[in-house]
Amino acid sequence: MSTQTASGATESTVQPNAKRNVNLKAAGVMAGLVAAIAGAVFFAFKFVEDERARDIQQWQVRIGIVADSRSAAVNQWIEDNFSVMRELSENASLQLYMTELTAPKKADVNDPFASDGSAETQFLRNVLTAIAERSGFKPPVEAAEISANIERAGVAGIGLVNAQGKPITSSPGMPPLSANVQKAIALALKGQPAVIDIYMGASNLPTIGFVIPVYGVQDDQSGAKGIGAVVGLRVVDGDLFKNLVQPGETAETSETYLVRPDTNKGGATIEYLSPLKDGTAPLKRALSADTPDLDVAYAAQKPGGFAIKRDYTGNEVLMVSRPIASVPWVLVRKINRSEAMAETETRLNTLITVFTLIIVGVTVAIFAVWKHGSSLRATQAAENFRRSSERFENLSKFMNLISNSQPTGIVAVDGNTAYTYANEPAAIDAGIPAADMLGKTMASVVGPIKAQVYADINETVLKNFAASDDRVASREQHINVFGDDGDDEDFMVIKSEHIPLRGDSEHPPGVLMIMDDITELTHERRRNEKMLRQLINTLVSVVDRRDPFSSHHSSRVAEVAKAIAEEMATDEITAKTVDISGSLMNLGKIFIPSELLTKTGDLSDDERKTLINSYLVSADLLEDVSFEGPVVQTIREMGETIDGSGPLSLTEEKILPSARILAVANAFVGMVSARAYRDAMTFEKVSDILLSETGTKFDRKSVSALVNFLENRGGKEKWAHYRERPKEE
Repeated sequence: MSTQTASGATESTVQPNAKRNVNLKAAGVMAGLVAAIAGAVFFAFKFVEDERARDIQQWQVRIGIVADSRSAAVNQWIEDNFSVMRELSENASLQLYMTELTAPKKADVNDPFASDGSAETQFLRNVLTAIAERSGFKPPVEAAEISANIERAGVAGIGLVNAQGKPITSSPGMPPLSANVQKAIALALKGQPAVIDIYMGASNLPTIGFVIPVYGVQDDQSGAKGIGAVVGLRVVDGDLFKNLVQPGETAETSETYLVRPDTNKGGATIEYLSPLKDGTAPLKRALSADTPDLDVAYAAQKPGGFAIKRDYTGNEVLMVSRPIASVPWVLVRKINRSEAMAETETRLNTLITVFTLIIVGVTVAIFAVWKHGSSLRATQAAENFRRSSERFENLSKFMNLISNSQPTGIVAVDGNTAYTYANEPAAIDAGIPAADMLGKTMASVVGPIKAQVYADINETVLKNFAASDDRVASREQHINVFGDDGDDEDFMVIKSEHIPLRGDSEHPPGVLMIMDDITELTHERRRNEKMLRQLINTLVSVVDRRDPFSSHHSSRVAEVAKAIAEEMATDEITAKTVDISGSLMNLGKIFIPSELLTKTGDLSDDERKTLINSYLVSADLLEDVSFEGPVVQTIREMGETIDGSGPLSLTEEKILPSARILAVANAFVGMVSARAYRDAMTFEKVSDILLSETGTKFDRKSVSALVNFLENRGGKEKWAHYRERPKEE
C-alpha cells in the first residue's frame, strides 16, 4: 500500500520506517554500551598512568636528593682548593716578601717560575712546595717518577706572579702560563678570584686551576690593587671524581657525571668532564647539543630541571641536574627508566590485567541481559509497529484531504526542482493530474521563467536551513510579478511561501511551496493607487493656482523627500508616505486668503503664524482619509524639531522618521525657491544652514542624506530649476 506525502512522491508502508526507528534505538543502546566500555577502559588506563606519574615524581625526589648531596660535595671540593690558595694569599710573610720583590728577575726559558736565587725567592719557593705537597697541587706519582736525565714538562704546582702577571717563583712541576691561565690571572689581579676551567694539560691529563689575588701587608683588600696573585694548578683525579659516587649506591644503572657546554664551539657540543661507567676517561667524550632527547643537553639548557631523556648510551633515563657554583659545570644524576620503573611497571601491568578482566566480565553480563530483554520486547514491538502503520496510513489520508481542500496550490520540490508532492489546486493550475506532476521538473510544468525564479529562492532557503537548522528562520515569503510589460491588465502576481523540508535516507532535502495567485488583488490595488494619485494631483493644482510663488512647492517637496528616503535606504512604505505627505502638506492653504499668500511686505506675527501652521490644517482635513502609511501623522509632526521646541513638543526618535525627512525637504525647497518677498538661496548656503541646525531643529541623518544627494548624486543639476522665479502674468 502507498501514500502520497509532502516530503516524497510516494512512500510504501510505514514498516521500513518503523524498522529503521527500532534499529536506531538499538544502535543508540549499543553506542551507549560502547561508550561505557570505552569510558571504563579510559579511566582504568588513566588510573594506571596517574600511578606511573606518581612513582616518577617519587623518583624525581630521590635522585634529586642524591644530586643535591653530590653537587654539595663538588662545590665543597672547589671551595677547599680555593681555601688553599686563600691561605697562601693571606700569609703575612708571603705578602711581605712579595712586596720586596718589586722587580721580578728574568725567568728561565723552560721554567718561567724558576728561582732567581735570592733569599726571598727561595723562601717563597719552599713555602709553595710545602703547601703543594700537602694540598695535592703536585704532579701525580707516575708523572713525577721519570729519568733524571729527561727534562720533565710541568704538570701541576703552585706559583706566584707579580702585578704585571709575570712569574716570581713556584713549586716544582709548575707548568708554563698558557693563554687560559694568563686570562684567569688578569681577572684575579682585578680583585676577583678565578677558576681555570678543566682542560687537557701538557701531560694529557685533565687539569684545573685556581687564582687568588695577593695584597700588601698594610693594604685594604676592598679597594687596594693586588701586588700579585697565587696560581694553583692541579691534576683532576679521583680526589674530585670520588665526590660523584653516592655512598651505599645499589642501583646498577645509576650514575652521576659532570658536563659543560663547549664554549669554544659556541655551545654546540656538550663535554663530559668526569669518567663514565662505560670506561670513557674524563674529557674524552663530547656529544652534539642538538642530539634528540639528550639528557646532558637538557641539563645544560635547564640546570636544575627533571626530565625523561636519553643518556650517552641511548637508554631512556630519569635524570635531574644541578648547577655547580663558580664553574660552568652541570652535575647530572641519572638512572635507567627500565630499572627505576621495573617494580612499578609490574604492579601496574597487574592492575591493567585485573581491570580488563572486570570490564570484559561486566560487558558479557550486560550483553546477555540485553539479549534476553530484546527477545521479550520483539513481540511487543511487532504489535506496536502494526498499530503505528495503520495510524500513519489514516493520518496520511487525512492530511491529503486537508491539503486538497485549501484554495491555494501546495507543492513540494527537491533541490533539483523535481516535484515530490502536489495537491489538487496546484494540479488544476498546472493543467495536469497531480500524479503526473510527481518526478517532473518545475520548468516542464510551469515554464522555464517561473521555474528559474522559484529555483533561485529555493536554493537560498535550503542553504540557510543547512547552515542554521532553523525552519522558522529559513522560510521566506515572496511576491513575484510575471509578464508585467507596462500593460496594466496583462500580468500575473503570485505570492509564494517557501518552507524548508529536512531530508532523510530515502528523500533529499526539499522545499514546501504554498502559492497564492493575487493578480486580481494587485489589479485592484493599482487602480486604487492611480485614483489616489489623480485626486492628490487635483488637490495640489488647486493650491498652486492660488499662490504663483508656491506653485509646484508641494510636488517638489514630495520629490526631494522621496529622494532623501531612498538615499537613506528606508522601506517602501516610508518612501510612499513621504511622497504623498509632501504632495498634500499644503492642502490647508486653500483656507488662507490669496492676498496673504502673495503679500510682498513684512508679515505680522499672526499672518506668519497662519502661514506656518497651515500644515496642521492639512492634517485636520485629511484626518478621516485612509492611507497605506502614516500620512496624516507625518504631516502633523513635520513641524516638530529635534530639541522639542515644536508645537507638539516631540523630540528626536519620538518624531516619525517620515516626518523628520519631510521637515528637511520642506525647509530645503522653501529656501532654494524664490518667494514674493525674496530671491532663491544658493544650494551651498541652504546646505550650510541645514547642517548648522542639525541636532537642534533638523534630523542629522536626513540632512546628511540630502547633502550627499546634492553633492554626489547630481542633485544640484536635477533641481537647478527650483531657483527660477515664476513668470509674472
